[in-house]
Amino acid sequence: MSLLAPLPGIGAAPVTGAAPRPLPLTKRQKAAVIVRLLVSQGASLPIAELPEELQERLTEDFAEMRLIDRDTLQAVVEEFVRELDAIGLSFPGGIEGALTMLDGHLSPSASNRLRRMLGASGKADPWERISGLDASRLLPVLEAESVEVGAVMLSKLAVSKAADLLGRLPGEKARRIAYAVSLTGNVDPETVRRIGLSLAVQLDAQPAKAFDTKPVDRVGAILNYSKAVTREAVLKGLEEEDRVFAEEVKKAIFTFTNIPMRIDARDVPKITRAVDQAVLVAALAGAKGEDAKSVEFILANISQRMAANIREEMEALGKVKEKDAEEAMSAIVARIREMEASGEIFLIAGDED
Repeated sequence: MSLLAPLPGIGAAPVTGAAPRPLPLTKRQKAAVIVRLLVSQGASLPIAELPEELQERLTEDFAEMRLIDRDTLQAVVEEFVRELDAIGLSFPGGIEGALTMLDGHLSPSASNRLRRMLGASGKADPWERISGLDASRLLPVLEAESVEVGAVMLSKLAVSKAADLLGRLPGEKARRIAYAVSLTGNVDPETVRRIGLSLAVQLDAQPAKAFDTKPVDRVGAILNYSKAVTREAVLKGLEEEDRVFAEEVKKAIFTFTNIPMRIDARDVPKITRAVDQAVLVAALAGAKGEDAKSVEFILANISQRMAANIREEMEALGKVKEKDAEEAMSAIVARIREMEASGEIFLIAGDED
């Protein structure tokens, strides 16, 4: 439908001898005309996202205005289209929109300080900020809050994120929060907003983390590339200091020895194709002790012809220096880790049977 089609309740200009002139309208009245025109044609406008003060002004303008002649309507539409065409770049408007757009570019300390200032001003919608956070950030706050606050929090989040959070809670608390959601029907908007402000303050008060990964994963990654002697000595020391942490580190470690326990047999051909043949032969020929189980696992899960060829090359290579064997095994482990990170293969969890 054309923007200039007749509108219900809006009359045409009276027929006179002189050409009619557009009525003088304020900026707010012109905006009301455009909104009225778009709504009459079935457009869905995000008016609810405007500040409440602007929503009230728009409603007041709607209530005061009556008939608009066709020439005035055409002039308003043409001015609106010209302004749209002249826009080269738009900014989000408001500190909340700016922070959202700059997310990932500001330092954590600067971002947190600006968000605290925004929360203190009381002008921002706290739930817009909360809804955009990862479940891992929201979970500690949800666990610490009361059942009633938790019910409001889950009710304001997307269904998928709320379900994820509910699944991470202990069974009893999850059931209590789920029931409390059924009691949130009479909670007034101002109470929900105050709860959101309180949660936003807690979330922004969480200290910025210097590392993206857990200590267990960092230690495990370091030991993955350490020599076997160093790895065993460190693990032994960790067991003496903190047995629980040592067990978690063992689960995070993936070495050549772990291949039979952590690699799906169906992924072995894919791994052998991704590794240089000379490196593979050197690693298999130099493996001994517990690592010998990985050799048999690899050879048992590739074609018989390829396994026979590799065994011949291992015999021809003869004895491999311990240093060269460790380097070759580390190269295979590194390639497996790269394939896991890219999603080509999946490692079996360390505690799975």
